[in-house]
Parts: sequence; structure tokens; C-alpha cells
Amino acid sequence: MSGRTERSEGRESMPGQRSMSERSEGVSGERGTGGKSIVRPYGDTTGDGMVQVSFTLPVPHDKRAEGAAVQLANRMGMDPAMLVHAKPIGDGFTFFVVYGRVNHLVDLSTVQVVERDFPLLSAKEVNAVVKRRLRRKLSVVGACIGTDAHTVGIDAILNVKGIAGEKGLEYYRELKVTNLGAQVSVPELVEAARRERADAVLVSQVVTQRDAHLHNTREMSAAFREALPAGRRPLLIVGGPRFDETMTAELGVDRIFGRGTTPGEVASYLVHALVTSRKASVA
Repeated sequence: MSGRTERSEGRESMPGQRSMSERSEGVSGERGTGGKSIVRPYGDTTGDGMVQVSFTLPVPHDKRAEGAAVQLANRMGMDPAMLVHAKPIGDGFTFFVVYGRVNHLVDLSTVQVVERDFPLLSAKEVNAVVKRRLRRKLSVVGACIGTDAHTVGIDAILNVKGIAGEKGLEYYRELKVTNLGAQVSVPELVEAARRERADAVLVSQVVTQRDAHLHNTREMSAAFREALPAGRRPLLIVGGPRFDETMTAELGVDRIFGRGTTPGEVASYLVHALVTSRKASVA
């Protein structure tokens, strides 16, 4: 669950998805036709197109395996491709690192990203807004669902110890936090959200084999839509290092956070979505 550490006192970013063309000045690259900002990969010298990739092949390590790795890199568009590392990682598997040149370019004006559309608040500011405008504690339920047993992400956001010197949501006195831990079934999560009268449900997903994180998220969002009417449904938030932050509508959730997310960013979003924006829309 990636974030930014800069403070934005009372100043909001542009909302939603937008292109990077407005912010492309100063980017190392070349200006193409129509004002497009084109960039090339950088390796040894500017614009040389050099990239490094790593992958595993299901073959034992030998000269033939190394040749197969170079052939794969060639077919990926790397020319020339140089094998810089090869190491057996188990019976019949080899890990490779290949370095080489590609001819692909990136047009920054076509890149779509999700920008933070809410101000980043301090813990004191979050508590003050919730107390003044919600007039009760904001209830948050968090868990790792399905077979996912990796609680590092959800604990970093929820536990008072937090991460990288920033305290988790348990530290916020106006937030009531319920951490269900790992391997929680979707029905258990829905029941806990009902019991705790959750304003928001936070789910962390690290296991991504066979798109398990996507399947689990869709199952969760469908269960909440079936169990609760729209007006009583909690905010659904998922996070993990392999999520695409633009997939909120497709997965049926309200927000997706990627790698590096901080507790302060999550708390600020909760205030924005549940207190500030909701109160403004009612008014």
C-alpha cells in the first residue's frame, strides 16, 4: 500500500487521472512533432537506449541455457543483448540478467497516472477534522484476505509503530482501528465491517500468483455490494505492490494504493473521502 512524503498544507493536486505533458518540461529527452516529449532509456550515455532486464527460465544452468536467455532478449527487442548474470535457483531453473539496447521510445504526453487529489494532512489535522466534522470516531477495519498471510503491509498502515518513522492509524486518537490480521475470508471481513460499523475497509494483498490479488478484490467488492446497500457500504480500499492504481472501477473499489504508501497518506484520503467531500456534497 506508495506514497509521497511532502506536505501539502491546504493545497490540492489536480484530481484523478491526467497526462504528464503538463509536467514534462525539464525531462531529459527530445521534443518531437506536435509538442510531444519523447524519452529514451538511459544506460551508459544519454539516449543510448540501454536497459537491463531479469527473468527466470525453467532450464538447468549451462551454455545452452545462456544462449536461450540471449535469444529471448533478442526477441524482446534488445539488440545487441549481453548476458551479465546467470545463476541456478533450483532444480531445473536458472535466473538471468541481460543488458542491451532497445529502440523503443516513450511519449510522456500519452502517459496516464493517478495523481493525489487530496491534501496531505498531519495526524493532528486529521484528528481535528474528524472530531469537528464527523463528531465521532472514524471506524477502520483492515485485513489480508484469502490465503494471503503477508501482514507487513497492512501492519505498516494500521499498527501504531507504523513504518519509516511514521506512526500507523492506531496512533490517531479519532480513528477506531480493527486489524483482523491475515488469511481472513471475505464473509468474515463483511461481518466484521458490519459489527464495527466500519466507515472504511482496508485490504492488503501481496500474493499475486495467478492474479490472486485481483480475484480476491473482485470477490470482496461483490460481497459488500450484495450485503449492504450503497448508502451503508464502507469505503473499500486495497493496497499492494502489484496493483494498478487505475483499476478502481474494474475491481469495484474506491481507491487503490501502491508500493510505498504511508499511513499519513491513507489517513488523509479517509478524511478527504469520508468527511470533507461527503460533508461538502451534503451542504
